[in-house]
Amino acid sequence: MSMSKIEQQGRREFLKKAAIGSAVTIAPGVMLHSLSAEAAPRTEPVTGKVRWGMLVDANKCADGCNDCVAACDKENGLDLVDMPEGADESQWERQRPRWIRQITLKDNLTGRLTHLPMMCQHCEEPPCADVCPTGASFRRADGIVMVDRHICIGCRYCMMACPYKARSFIHAEVAEKLTHTPRGKGCVESCNFCVHRLDNGQTTTACQDACKHQAIVFGDLNDPQSAVSQALKKYPSVAIRDDLKLNPGVRYSNI
Repeated sequence: MSMSKIEQQGRREFLKKAAIGSAVTIAPGVMLHSLSAEAAPRTEPVTGKVRWGMLVDANKCADGCNDCVAACDKENGLDLVDMPEGADESQWERQRPRWIRQITLKDNLTGRLTHLPMMCQHCEEPPCADVCPTGASFRRADGIVMVDRHICIGCRYCMMACPYKARSFIHAEVAEKLTHTPRGKGCVESCNFCVHRLDNGQTTTACQDACKHQAIVFGDLNDPQSAVSQALKKYPSVAIRDDLKLNPGVRYSNI
């Protein structure tokens, strides 16, 4: 299903559903790398032959562990932004850009709590792209959902549309940034599966590399022999907010 084909009424109904309907509720809750000898910049266009995806084993995700969050921050330069002078620390923690957050899921029926990392789920039918008035939010052929900061106008419709609360808004000037991760005030940003790595021939994400519990498996969902495909075959898994039928590229086991 293509969200671009959904009529306006459908969009309103979807946003309403995303806001109020849920079987679970989301509560707030370094690795340095270099290119391998085999890694090389992409020479071919991105195609749909590959769909990048991830499986997170919630049983292996240790409560209190923040390694994936710290690795993401460092990989993308999010740790280069300091808390504004005089700002309230708790408010800063809530508003600071984060591409991965440690959250707690609560099953409304059983009360069971599960701790896990939440990032952009890289939906096959991303509502963020559907509501973006400029096309800044888009999905690549290989399944990666991204934001083009050069045409993002900061309206934040995408943030309202995302049922995973996976996007951040940049409120202040970004004095320091990494070459491979351009960032700027007034733009929305989110996890992009370390696309700069993938486009340079690497096959892992920073969060995966940093997880000492091996809770994260990343790879090509279209390759039946990939580690993530094999893990999905072996272990039962679910999509968060599966009721929305977005077919996300991130799945979770043991939740």
